[in-house]
Amino acid sequence: MSREVSQHRTLWEEGHEPGRQVVALGLALALTAVVLDQWIVGHVGLLFDVCFVLLCIATALAVRPADFFTVGVLPPMLMVVVFTMLGATHPDAIADPEDGVVQAVVSGLSHHAGALVTGYLLCLAILAVRQRVQTSKRSGSPAPTRTTSG
Repeated sequence: MSREVSQHRTLWEEGHEPGRQVVALGLALALTAVVLDQWIVGHVGLLFDVCFVLLCIATALAVRPADFFTVGVLPPMLMVVVFTMLGATHPDAIADPEDGVVQAVVSGLSHHAGALVTGYLLCLAILAVRQRVQTSKRSGSPAPTRTTSG
């Protein structure tokens, strides 16, 4: 049996989407998670949290290297925008029904802080790994390879 070494792009090198498109996709998916969570349980809860963390991971993997900063600041801004929209239109999904927009946003952020911190840390960690792979690739280090046995 011989071993072949092929030069494939690794997971860390795959992202090629422009930052604007990743932001738009992130907002659309976050709002979809809100709708699904409200439809299933009647409020924004655990499903949104899980989807938000997965969304943070996906955006960090999808964005092109030139737009790392855009995605690096996306998670907190995304959650604030989504909760502001909810606070203005349907505050009882994230807070008490009589709460104003600002109070609803603060309540929503405090109730979903775990998902925000987890998603943000994973996003930043993935971007750091991707940056390191890009830097080592530019400095002439051999690119990571996948081996296949045949």
